[in-house]
Amino acid sequence: MRLIAVDWSGARTGAAGKIWLAEVKDGRLLRLESGRGRDQLAQQLIAEADRDPELVVGLDFAFAFPAWFQEGLGVSDARELWARVAHQGERWLQECPPPFWGPTGSRRPDGQLFRRTELDVRDATGARPKSVFQIAGAGAVGTGSIRGMPILHRLATAGFSIWPFDDPALPLVVEIYPRLFTGPLVKTDPAQRETLLATSYPELDPEHRRLAAASDDALDAAVSALEMARHAPELLRLPAARDAVERLEGAIWYPDGMPVYRKVQVGGSAVLRG
Repeated sequence: MRLIAVDWSGARTGAAGKIWLAEVKDGRLLRLESGRGRDQLAQQLIAEADRDPELVVGLDFAFAFPAWFQEGLGVSDARELWARVAHQGERWLQECPPPFWGPTGSRRPDGQLFRRTELDVRDATGARPKSVFQIAGAGAVGTGSIRGMPILHRLATAGFSIWPFDDPALPLVVEIYPRLFTGPLVKTDPAQRETLLATSYPELDPEHRRLAAASDDALDAAVSALEMARHAPELLRLPAARDAVERLEGAIWYPDGMPVYRKVQVGGSAVLRG
């Protein structure tokens, strides 16, 4: 089985330089590369699955919105949602209607802004995922998610199982949250990136280590793919959606029993690491 992790970007321009793809097979990082825009990346993943369907892909964006928002849109399942986002998402990004927020002049609304899976991750690991409704500002994930959901529609149409909206089958796509794998080190600090790679992944060849240490985007892709590989048996026995909420909102995949972040020494200072 091959495992591909993608560190995604919702950038309106220049996304090709920010989207990184890492592939691992038999525990070895085979490639770590950028240079594809969102459409090209989707085409590449479809071509990879056509060549060899024994493939699991991890994508770094939210696959859905909270159930109440989807119900307000009048959509009943994920495919309807992704198709709707393909038609309306750019307008949401331009106009920032409530409950979206982030651009100058907008305000964070009251109410439940998180999916259940994001709250579960927070409670289980101590990490703090962002709300998909935040479309600008530090750590915003909404823009990437809105520009990612139409890609899910393309992948599903091409035969991928999108977990947990579909029962798991290969080729498979799962939602990942790289921060769970890297821990909350300062990823913009080259020294901390280099120390993490040297201490946790000493098997990396020099060129892949250099690429992964060169940017936080490359680091996220490489570490996510390597951690997916370490837990590949779990990815092959994923359960079906546990209930209607999960089938509508989706779920962030992370390994069973992932511990609460613990302190480790990175770059001369203590940080938290899962």
